[in-house]
Parts: sequence; structure tokens; C-alpha cells
Amino acid sequence: MSNHRRPAGERTEFHYVPRQPRRHRYLEDDDQVDYTPPPDDDDVVTTGRHAVLYDDRDHDDHEVAEPDVDHTEPVYEQPVHEQPAYERPVHPEPVYEDGYGPRSYGDMRGYRESADDAHAEVGEPHGAETYSGDGYEQTLEREPEHDRAFADAETQIIAAIPEASIPDAAIPEEIPPTRSHARAQARRRSQARGRARRGKVFGVLAAASVLIVLVGMVFVGGKMFFGNEAPADYAGPGGPEVVVQVHPGDTAEQIASALADRDVVASGSAFFNAAVQSNAMNSVQPGFYSLSTQISAKDAVQELVDPASRVGHMIISEGRQLHDTTDVQTGAKKKGIYTLISEASCLGDAGQEHCIGYDDLNAAGAGDLSALGVPDWAKDSVAGVPDRDRQLEGLIAAGSWDFDPTAGPAAILQRLVTESSASYEKTGILTAGNQVGLTPYKMLIAASLVEREAMPADFSKVARVILNRLAVNQALQFDSTVNYALDTTELATTDADRAQVTPWNTYASPGLPATPISSPSIGALQAVEQPAPGDWIYFVTVDSKGTTLFTKSYEEHLANIDQALNNGILDSGR
Repeated sequence: MSNHRRPAGERTEFHYVPRQPRRHRYLEDDDQVDYTPPPDDDDVVTTGRHAVLYDDRDHDDHEVAEPDVDHTEPVYEQPVHEQPAYERPVHPEPVYEDGYGPRSYGDMRGYRESADDAHAEVGEPHGAETYSGDGYEQTLEREPEHDRAFADAETQIIAAIPEASIPDAAIPEEIPPTRSHARAQARRRSQARGRARRGKVFGVLAAASVLIVLVGMVFVGGKMFFGNEAPADYAGPGGPEVVVQVHPGDTAEQIASALADRDVVASGSAFFNAAVQSNAMNSVQPGFYSLSTQISAKDAVQELVDPASRVGHMIISEGRQLHDTTDVQTGAKKKGIYTLISEASCLGDAGQEHCIGYDDLNAAGAGDLSALGVPDWAKDSVAGVPDRDRQLEGLIAAGSWDFDPTAGPAAILQRLVTESSASYEKTGILTAGNQVGLTPYKMLIAASLVEREAMPADFSKVARVILNRLAVNQALQFDSTVNYALDTTELATTDADRAQVTPWNTYASPGLPATPISSPSIGALQAVEQPAPGDWIYFVTVDSKGTTLFTKSYEEHLANIDQALNNGILDSGR
């Protein structure tokens, strides 16, 4: 029998069948053990110092023989077993002078593993047994039934081993146990269980103590790191407004530092604590914000998330001009880029706002080209523009813009022109002109015409018409170029308007206008860089849906014009 219990569910190769009721493992002098010596058979298998009869010819019925040998003092020797393939080696334990090792046979609880062991088998619940003697009473838990079977079988095996089969040199001299010795062992077992229980209690208390210490360290460390006092904060009511920029990708901590630097809040920590509690902070966009100084962190968050606090922000739609225009049919005003910049630059309370004036921007736009950020690929052409007030036309791209409203007019225009040039260059404007025979600046002019004359679906076809007409030196004759010089918008122009000779009127002059006539979209510029293939020379819009017909034949073009007239598209209204 091994010193380790077999795993639950594992079957042994033989069965122990006890012949007598279980006896105490320590036999008194007057106890008698009856057994029958094993037969002299070659089928006796010895495992360590135990002998088991095993019949190889019949595997279904194995019994343990009981030789009839009179042992007055049964002796237990620590078994030595062959090492199973799945178990770790078990080293024999030393035998002490009194014949009892640390796992003596008399101490069954020292010999077997506890019921809580991972290898314990599941059995029926067991109770307790009480032993009395010499006024000493001890209650021991009843051993599980499978332990009983092993114990009974082991007693039978020890009794069945012939004395002659055990080498004399291997038998230590044992002193028969006494009742007092059994009581001492029981007492030691009881004390061991008490120590185990106390160890568990002490372990729990130690773990709790460590946890308390760690929590204390975290608390004290946090106080040392963040400080013992709340971060500095203003009580209000607030001072003059300042403009603070929120850069793309800024975190709440970076915004807090910027506000503290501009004296909007007393400390970045106070703003950060207030910001992380506001879901509205997620809506803050990169840009410029006008905020009161020396306000509480909570008020600073409220001002920052208020859309009215955002300044220097504008959207330039595709086809927008620098100057305001008037619709001929309705008389409505269409705001130009200079007006949009002026309105976005306003600071202060309503009625007391300070804005950059329209005239100031127009004057700045007529200034030095280098100071305005005009790119090198456009400088020569822009320098020859006949009207200085229009020299920046088309150089400010359509899109969403943010600028610092506290900067001067020239600085604002310089930023817009520089960033627009960079966006144009990303489309390939510097090299694509080689394929269509236009300089980068002329490509920008052609794109502005495409933007004003066609719907996006027809951009590439209108671009092809422009290139085809330029190739044969035929006048473009676009109404949009007539309207530009007049600062008006009208689908159909009058004969008088078309007769006015200006650097932009393509009815009066061949070739492209002197400058772009609007801010083109990136799509319009790309259409000029890669125009659709075709031989079209003429096109006209024939209905209010924007349907445009293209043709090479002048006769077909005249028929298309009649269709447009019948639909009321070409009526000037004058």
C-alpha cells in the first residue's frame, strides 16, 4: 500500500477481503491472531514487505491468504514500494530508537492524507468514535469507508506475511505500544489540529493587516502627491475676456494648462476636476474661444462648451467671392469672404462688439503679396492683376476655417492664403498642368469657372469644354464671368452686360479671365487636372434641375438653347 492515497476513481489490481472484524492496530499481549501461511507457490507477489497472492490465471477472484502463524507481537515495518509510473518517489522515513517514525503505524492520521486532500475519494458522511480508558476519553472522527477498507486490508496483509519472508536485518526492534503511549499520540494529534486552526486564524489576520497597511499607504501617498488642500479656484465674478486656442488633439489637461496660463482659472487642477465631470466637454472642437478671466473652474467649463464662445470660425462655401454680391432677381445679398471674416472676428458682448472691418480686410488684401502668403507659383500672375482689390480672389480655398480674431487683418489673410495654397498643392496642381497645357494659376482660374458653371456631376465635362475652346482660341462666353465684374449673380445676362469689356468678361475677350472668379472646391480643381474625354464645344443648362446638355455641333446647341428658353431658364428677368 502506497503512502499516497490513490486518486479517486482509480481501481487497484487486487481486492482486499478482510476475514475478521476490524481490530485495533496495536495488539495486546493476550490478543491472538489466527492466519494461515501462504502456500508455497510461485504466484506469490511481494510488494515491498507485503505479500499478496495473485492468480494470473484468474483475474476476477483475488483473495488474501491468511497463514496460521502465531505472532504474539505483530510488528509493523514502514513499507517500501516500487515506484508507480504516475507517482513521485516515496523515500522511506527514518526509524527512531523507539521504533516509531514520523508516520508510525499507530498514528493513522499521520500515515494517511487528510480528507481535504485533492486526491480524496468521495464517500458517505462519517461520524465520530469515542475511545475510553484509564479515565481519559477522546473523540475521533470516524474514518471514511474507503479508508476502513484499506486499513482492514493492511492489517490482514501484515498478519499474513510469513516471518521467514522478511529479512532479519530489515526488522527493527520495536517496543509494543502501551495505552499511555496511545493516549500521548492522541493528545499530540489534538494539539496539531489546534495549531492548524490557530494558524488559519493568524493567516487571515495577517492578510487583513497587510491590506490595511496598503490602503493606508495609498491614502497617505495620494495626499502627498495631490496635496492636502483642494486646488486653487476663483470665486468670480470674472474679468475681461481673453482668446484661448484649443489645438487639434488637445487633452483636458492641456486645455486646463492653457486656461491657467491665460488666467481664466486659478489652477489647471481645478478646471480638470470640473471638466471630467461634464459630458459636454466631448463636444469641444479645435478653434478659438473667448472666455472670461478669473472665473471658477465650473464657470470656465460652461463658457467653453457654449457655442457662442467660439470666435474666429467661418465656413466658406464653394464658389464664394471675396466681395459681396447681389442677386439680380431677388436683390438678396450674398456675403463675400471679407464679410465672413469680419463677422467671425467680433469680440465682446452684444452691442459692444469689436470686429475687424470689411474695408480694413479689403485694404489688407490689396497689399504686399509676400506678406499675404501668395505662393511662388501664383506671384507673377497675381502681380499683373488689373484690380488690386481682387488679387487674392481664388487664393482662399472653400472649407471650414479658424483664425485668431485678435490678429490683424493682414495676418489673418496671410494664414488663410498659406493654408489654402498647401491644400491646393496636395491635389497635384504643380504637375498636372503639364498634361492639360495650363500653369498652376490658370488651372485655378479654370477650376473657378467650372465651380460656377456646372453641377458636381458635370465638372469634368465642363472642364473638357474649357480646354477644347482654349485649344481652338474660341471665346468661352460664360455668363458667370460677366456677373463677376458686376458683383452680381444671375443665370442669364443681358446684352448690355455682355457688351461691357472687362478683364473678366469672356464674351468680350478670348481666353481665361484675369483672375479666378470664386473660391473653387477641390473637386472642381481635380476635374481640370483630369478632365473627361470628349470633343464638346458647347453646353447649356436646360431646366431648373440643373440638367446640362453638351454637344460639338452649333446647330444642336441652338436647339438646346430653345429648350432652355421654353423652360424659362435663360430669362434674365430684366
